[in-house]
Amino acid sequence: MNKTIIVLFLLLSVLKVNGQNTSMDSINIKVQEQNVSIDSTKNRKNIKYKSLIIPTALIGYGVVGLTSSTLKDINTSAKNDFRGYDDRKLNIDDFSQYSPFLSVYALNAMGIQGKNNFKDRTIVLATAYIIMGGSVNILKKTTNVTRPDGSSTNSFPSGHTATAFMGAEFLYQEYKDVSVWYGITGYVVAAGTGLFRIYNEKHWLTDVATGAGIGILSTKIAYWIHPLIKKTIFKDKEKTTGIVMPFYNGREYGLGLSLKF
Repeated sequence: MNKTIIVLFLLLSVLKVNGQNTSMDSINIKVQEQNVSIDSTKNRKNIKYKSLIIPTALIGYGVVGLTSSTLKDINTSAKNDFRGYDDRKLNIDDFSQYSPFLSVYALNAMGIQGKNNFKDRTIVLATAYIIMGGSVNILKKTTNVTRPDGSSTNSFPSGHTATAFMGAEFLYQEYKDVSVWYGITGYVVAAGTGLFRIYNEKHWLTDVATGAGIGILSTKIAYWIHPLIKKTIFKDKEKTTGIVMPFYNGREYGLGLSLKF
């Protein structure tokens, strides 16, 4: 608990040229097919299936917790333990959830270059956010788990935690070749976000575990499919500018993403 697609001469000439073009076209097609095959092989090799163990385990823990009386008891125990320290609620988690992925842009702004340029990393982030957000919202609407404080029935899984761990994995992937400590720091912040969700009685431990797993897995998937997305959607778009910022409208927190191609 503390506990990731001439007439005769001319005619003969045309036929000869067309024959050559057809031959060249077939060669080009074969080369393209080989390239696609090579790219597919490279993509498969880049997928490290062992890295799926942790996020899958986290998601599995939460899913099992929907029906397991033992894990429900652990949820209750975790809730009571955290609330036993202080009765005040701290809304740090409303902001800390965005810290890990915003740190990537902050570090680049300070001249510390990461793995990708602005365009590529933003495509990855947007992809991860869509995967994560879609997954979280679908589960929230279908599981109908009541929050610890009884305020609503969309407790499972934790969106704040999913956002934080999505960002932590994003930070790790972008800066792991610079220093692994960037990623570690991001994960510490993400873990803290999850703990604060429990402390503020907004989520159960199982909600937080599943949110963390979804966040990590969403980012990993985003990096794996990035080459495909870049070739099919953004292949002719060389210049990309934009800004990524969180927003608050007085009632809700969210992510604002503005891109210009």
